[in-house]
Amino acid sequence: MPRKMSPFGTGLAAALAAALALTLSGCSMQTTAPGSARRDAPSDAKGSFGQVDCRRAQCIALTFDAGPAKDTPHLLDVLKEKKVPATFFLLGRDHVLKHPGTVRRIQAEGHEVANHTWTHEILTDREPEEIRAELEKTQTAIERITGRRPRLMRPPQGRTDDTVSRICEELGLSQILWSATAKDYSTNDSALIRKRILDQAGRDGIILLHDIYRGTVPAVPGIIDTLKDRGYTFVTVPQLMAPAEPEAGTVYRP
Repeated sequence: MPRKMSPFGTGLAAALAAALALTLSGCSMQTTAPGSARRDAPSDAKGSFGQVDCRRAQCIALTFDAGPAKDTPHLLDVLKEKKVPATFFLLGRDHVLKHPGTVRRIQAEGHEVANHTWTHEILTDREPEEIRAELEKTQTAIERITGRRPRLMRPPQGRTDDTVSRICEELGLSQILWSATAKDYSTNDSALIRKRILDQAGRDGIILLHDIYRGTVPAVPGIIDTLKDRGYTFVTVPQLMAPAEPEAGTVYRP
């Protein structure tokens, strides 16, 4: 029997489903690919590498949106067992505040903690002060828990514009989009989620999944094992760009 969603989870699923036709097209702005950022990095760039140098290795970044939630600790167990770092774009009000211990664990285990807004509002539909509040509240909540302010954010539905970019630049946040999505808000079929990601995976790619849905976390071990067999090394989003460092306000998309 499918897991009963909270009203928030149902609303988020509806919002994401509404964006189905907009997948990867919600942002019409100029974007920068991680590989381009690496190539154009100055000689004195100080971006931190992960297990490998992605200028030479076949790297890919695994990212999770809209948590943490009740399945996130199990996901962290999987990532720890398989020695895979990930990037978590966390929601503030209904997730960060409810799961502070999980937020601490995400950081303590070497993953990148990032911002996915306070309430999952579509930022391009909001006034500047509302955009700032959506981002700043989450920055503050995460900093209180981890001692660090995120340097990355992901705009809900991938929708951004010049106003969002300006505010992100002022807050020290880079904007991270994606190249592979399972649309896991539309199915609990773990095998289908896995297949969709494997079909889209490519070098320097950024995988988008949600650790709030029933079928997603069970799909992760198979995704990791298959991509490792194909020669990929998993890194966080900043490690994908190294030696370049993420630039505040810039929109990154593979």
